[in-house]
Amino acid sequence: MVETVLITGCSSGIGRETALSFLADGWEVYATARNPADVETLGEKGCNIATLDVTEDDDVERVVANIVDEHGHLDCLVNNAGYAQPGPVEDVPGEQVHAQFDVNVYGPLRLIREALPHMRERGKGTVVNVSSAVGRLAVPGMGIYSGSKFAMEGITDSLRSEVAEYGVDAVLVEPGPVDTEFYDRANDEIEGVERSGAYERFYEMYEDRRAIDGGMPGAVHPKEVADTILDAANVQDPDPRYPVGTAAQVAEYARFVPAKYRDLLYEKFSGLSTSDWAKKLFG
Repeated sequence: MVETVLITGCSSGIGRETALSFLADGWEVYATARNPADVETLGEKGCNIATLDVTEDDDVERVVANIVDEHGHLDCLVNNAGYAQPGPVEDVPGEQVHAQFDVNVYGPLRLIREALPHMRERGKGTVVNVSSAVGRLAVPGMGIYSGSKFAMEGITDSLRSEVAEYGVDAVLVEPGPVDTEFYDRANDEIEGVERSGAYERFYEMYEDRRAIDGGMPGAVHPKEVADTILDAANVQDPDPRYPVGTAAQVAEYARFVPAKYRDLLYEKFSGLSTSDWAKKLFG
């Protein structure tokens, strides 16, 4: 029996590469995005494509129901759709906070609630939630995004124990910087932030990062993340967490450093350019 996977946010980057990795491994792939035109090429390669806005209940219900109707089962759900809302906590307007959590937290929850009954009934399934290194270690200027990923970390940890007796796995994949268009959208999102004037040092650092040629230092290729997701879906007893890349490995250990010392490190590094800061961490 061919296994089926539903992947959100497949228009580019991690989602697109994940769809291709599962397809190459022989899975029946449902690649989704808000705009179906963004995934047409995946359809040409053999994926099933569908319109799915994770903030819309009707979209979620329709797509999951179609998969079950057509194949009788859903073996893996990959919650990848998401974006980053940068900005100091004080400066990010409430409506942008709500939008961030609607996509990054409530969206995956809608899909989990829709997919789990089918997985429990079969006694088999894997939920892969794509988190982030900053879902384990918050950094200045990314509090809202970090908060959404911290929420998914906690939710997934609880879910993992709740569904274990039904043969269902819940896994977190935690990339550090990834070489995708993700940061281009983050650049757009910061334009809507209402600057209070109190955090210009952060904005200067952010502009410095945007000016770096070749993307984020230490960034991994999205295929590396995609292959990690595929591995987590294929193994019988997956790890609870899969950090991907050097930055994610650093975050995994740095969170054990007492918070007051991490704050001192942030203060020390805040005077450096982003490229120099990254070189100190990643060589």
